[in-house]
Amino acid sequence: MQISNAESVVMEQLWRDAPLSAEQIVANLADAREWQEATVKTLLNRLLKKGAVSATKDGRRYLYSPCFQRADYVASQSEDLLGRLFGGRLAPLVMHFSERRKLSKRDISDLKKLIGKL
Repeated sequence: MQISNAESVVMEQLWRDAPLSAEQIVANLADAREWQEATVKTLLNRLLKKGAVSATKDGRRYLYSPCFQRADYVASQSEDLLGRLFGGRLAPLVMHFSERRKLSKRDISDLKKLIGKL
C-alpha cells in the first residue's frame, strides 16, 4: 500500500492516539501544519479508500483508527525500498548512506552493536 507524505502525517497521529476524529487530528497538527479540517477529511477519505484506516460513527462525527500497526507498515516499506533500490541487500544501503552523508559516531556504534548481535 502506498501512502503519500501528507497521508503519513495523518497516519502518525492515528498510530499514536487512535481513535481520533478529524477535528482532533486538526487540533493535534495545529502547531506543525496549517491544515483545515477539509484537508484532513480529504486525506482520511483517501486512507479509507485504500483500506489504511477504518471509521466508526460516534454521534455526529466519525472516529478513525489505523487498520495496521506502524511497525508492519515500516517493515513493508523497508523491504520494498531494499528490493527496488538495493536488490534486497542491506549492505549496499548502508554503504550508500555512509558515502552520501557522514555517519555519526552513534550510528557507527549502533551498527557495530547490531552486527555483534547478528
